[in-house]
Amino acid sequence: MTMNKRAYLLSSGSALLAGVLAVVACNGPGTPGAQDTPTSGTIAVSVDETFAPILQAQVDTFSKLYPNAHLKMSFQPEEKVFLDLINDKVKVAVVSRQLNAEEKADFVKQTITPRITHIGTDGLAIVLNRSNPDSLLTVAQLADIFTGKATNWQQVSGKKGLSAINVVFDANRSSTARFVRDSVTRGATLTTRVFAANSNPALLDYVATHPNAIGIVGVNWISDRDDPAAMKFANKVRVARITARPNPKPDDYIQPYQVYLAEKTAAQLAEYPDLQNYPLRRHLYIISREARVGLGTGFASFMAGKNGQLIFQKSGLMPAQMQARIITTPKL
Repeated sequence: MTMNKRAYLLSSGSALLAGVLAVVACNGPGTPGAQDTPTSGTIAVSVDETFAPILQAQVDTFSKLYPNAHLKMSFQPEEKVFLDLINDKVKVAVVSRQLNAEEKADFVKQTITPRITHIGTDGLAIVLNRSNPDSLLTVAQLADIFTGKATNWQQVSGKKGLSAINVVFDANRSSTARFVRDSVTRGATLTTRVFAANSNPALLDYVATHPNAIGIVGVNWISDRDDPAAMKFANKVRVARITARPNPKPDDYIQPYQVYLAEKTAAQLAEYPDLQNYPLRRHLYIISREARVGLGTGFASFMAGKNGQLIFQKSGLMPAQMQARIITTPKL
């Protein structure tokens, strides 16, 4: 990937979450009479629906490697995923945040210590209709849009042609809506001019057919260039370029490429002015409530290991066990 005067590459790291893998290796297949092992049996898994494409790819590969393993996947809004995990309807959940204080207290009451593993970093893509000329947006402008301070596209950039802004999320109480409240509007109430499309494909279709619309989706829906479905969605919409920098120049606006999803140190950012962190990043976690080493632990170890991390890399997300390697190229 070449951007401006520098090329940024991804290289694999050496760490593979040895602690998780060691649990599987040392503790054996589980307690006597158990119906599943790390590579066989049947369990239910609840997943934040914004990660459906990447998690389906992980499950497909895991199932091919271990044909006796059967993962019953349920893709749901974030709130429902946590409820299923706490109420023991599923053994494993894949989400974009760690447990809050109330959820931790619920597990304490059940005398269960959940195992939480960071498996990757996701970017939320701001998607627009392809006819929308306002494809460069600051985080401050997004805050105005999502709170209703800006209700017309002309208020955003002064460009004429589009009128009232239509804000669309994937679902009620979804992780994307929560992220916007937490990280973009900083707790401010969302605009009343917002509605839920009930699914990510429906959101992308809506934005593709409504010139005034703006939506937000997990980048894995549109980033895997080897996935025909992802490319079909990507070709329907325009992905906005975003920046958190004050008084930005045109080159400051970035899309959720892997190199921008990778965490950069202050020293790296100072040394490479072209480089920045994508403002709308979030971590992926797999949380297991298993009290033994079962299929949930095996699946978590797979996603944290080499094969699972390569799937994240291929899909356009930033694997937890990969590093960004910066290569400076001569100015032409």
